[in-house]
Amino acid sequence: MTVFVFTGPSLSPEAAREHLDAIYMPPASQGDLIRVLARKPTAIGIIDGFFHNVPAVWHKEVLAALSQGVPVWGSASMGALRAAELAAFGMVGVGSVFEAYRDGIIEDDDEVAVTHGPAELGYLALSEAMVNVRCTLADAHASGVISERTRGLVERTAKETPYVERTYDRILKAAAVAGLGGRDAEVLRAWLPAGRRDLKRDDAIRMLRTMRERLGAGPARVSPKFHFEETTLWMSAVKGTLDGKRASRT
Repeated sequence: MTVFVFTGPSLSPEAAREHLDAIYMPPASQGDLIRVLARKPTAIGIIDGFFHNVPAVWHKEVLAALSQGVPVWGSASMGALRAAELAAFGMVGVGSVFEAYRDGIIEDDDEVAVTHGPAELGYLALSEAMVNVRCTLADAHASGVISERTRGLVERTAKETPYVERTYDRILKAAAVAGLGGRDAEVLRAWLPAGRRDLKRDDAIRMLRTMRERLGAGPARVSPKFHFEETTLWMSAVKGTLDGKRASRT
C-alpha cells in the first residue's frame, strides 16, 4: 500500500507519521498529483497546498485521481477547500474546516491561508489562520475569558488584517486602536498561550486517522460516477508535467 499525503505548516511530517504511515510530500502545487499518479498510489491525502505565488493544485488533477479509482481525502487547509469544491465528485472531506466550507459558513481562501517559512525550516507557519482565530475566540468567550463584544471586535479586526500579517500580537494591537479596552487585551493575551486552538492541526490529524481506519478496513478503490474527459489541454498538461519531472532529475 502506497499512500501519499501533502502537508506543510498545518502539520509536520514527523507529527503526521504518528497517525498514518505514508509518504509525506511538501504542500501540493499544480502538477503534483499528476506526478504522484504516475507512481500508482493506493490513496492520496491533501492537507496543505501552495497558492498565491505558486499555481495551486488543479481540480482536474483530483478528478483524474478519482477517475482512476484512487481515493482522495482533504482536510485542514487547501485540502479542505478542494474537498468542499469536489465532494460531489467523490473527494472525501474531513474535519470542521471542510464542513464550514461545505456548508457555506466560510467562503474566503484567506480563512485557511498563512505565510510560512521555507522547506529548510519545515514550512513553519509565520501567521495565524483565520479559522484558528475564530475557534480560539469562540473558546475564550465560552470560557468566560472575554465578552461577546470583545470576541466580535477582535474577530472583525483579525479578518480585516491581511493573512500575511495575521498574528495575535498584530491583531490585538489593531483591535486596541479599534476600541478594545486595555484590560480586555491583557486578559486575552495572558490566556492565549494555553488557550489558543489550532483547528487546522486538529483536522489534519483527524483526516490521517480516518484514512488509517478506512484503508485498514479493506480495498480503497473508488468507483467514480462521472466521465473524465481527457482533453487535448489535459494531455498536454500531463506530458509537460511528467517531462518536466524527468528533466529535473537528469
